[in-house]
Amino acid sequence: MRQMNVAVVGATGAVGTTIIEKLVERDFPIKSLKLLASKRSAGSQVTVGGTTYTVEETTEDAFEGVDIAFFSAGGSISEHFAQAAIDRGAVVIDNTSAYRMTEGVPLVVPEVNPDAMRAHKGLIANPNCSTIQMVAALKEVKDKYDIRRLIVSTYQAVSGAGADAIAELETQSKNFEGRAENEANILPSASQPKHFPIAFNVIPQIDAFGEEGYTLEELKMMNETRKIFDDYEMEVAATCVRLPVVTGHSESVYIELGEEHTDVTVEQLKADIAKTPGVIVEDDPSTQTYPMPVFAEGRDEIFVGRIRKDRDRPNGFHLWIVSDNLLKGAALNSVQIAEALIE
Repeated sequence: MRQMNVAVVGATGAVGTTIIEKLVERDFPIKSLKLLASKRSAGSQVTVGGTTYTVEETTEDAFEGVDIAFFSAGGSISEHFAQAAIDRGAVVIDNTSAYRMTEGVPLVVPEVNPDAMRAHKGLIANPNCSTIQMVAALKEVKDKYDIRRLIVSTYQAVSGAGADAIAELETQSKNFEGRAENEANILPSASQPKHFPIAFNVIPQIDAFGEEGYTLEELKMMNETRKIFDDYEMEVAATCVRLPVVTGHSESVYIELGEEHTDVTVEQLKADIAKTPGVIVEDDPSTQTYPMPVFAEGRDEIFVGRIRKDRDRPNGFHLWIVSDNLLKGAALNSVQIAEALIE
């Protein structure tokens, strides 16, 4: 297998460092590894697989000779440098929202729509973390029973908002008595005029508000799900909520199958969901077996449980989906895209 010259943009961030770890852990065929970050981080050192690398400033010329460039430094950085990397011969795998809904840019979860990569023009987008775990868990169900309606409520960890949000949760958690007066500077979004404490709290807003009262995070999930499944007629609605959990996103999902599939059983659905590589069904009410984010942290897999049939609609089902948002929700999916590219 050909050895690849790899660059990681945002190499000092949470997702960037995890991408590097996964490249090494999965024995990705690396000929050279270039770690790129901001001018402020340039000169710092990162040790990977026993080799120490010096972080370089992200510039257009830094992509000379690069075959695959992972971008995870924010949408503005991707918009500024992705084309420069492509012009120099690299395939860009972008982990930001900058190009996900751009026409002609594949939005890929390798277990779900690997064929979409064939049409890439130098750029492949990595979906939103919450979208990835949901569509992967539902892939076999969608293929077999044609999901016509999907309603999801997410319960998202603070790590999705970055290291500063984790630090703020830790600080606020020490102040139990004065929890309503905790100082807040990060959530629901650093760009918003108002901020709220996350410790001992639930915030029903992730990102800014957009169309018709939906947040941008909710719109991402709705639009990306249709694009990945290549089904723009499917009804999708999302409510995205931030919880005081460090790592691991959870989702309550309701689906309605095609009207002809009223006789599908819970056991059939469990068996179908378990067919997707990397998806594990943890579902036994008799032993209180179901997925939880604290046990999914650090795991590559997506966990599905609480699978039950709707009591009013014979083609309706409820599910609970949990995954580590920094792994399958970000870094791992990006590396799997690269692996599929070179197969």
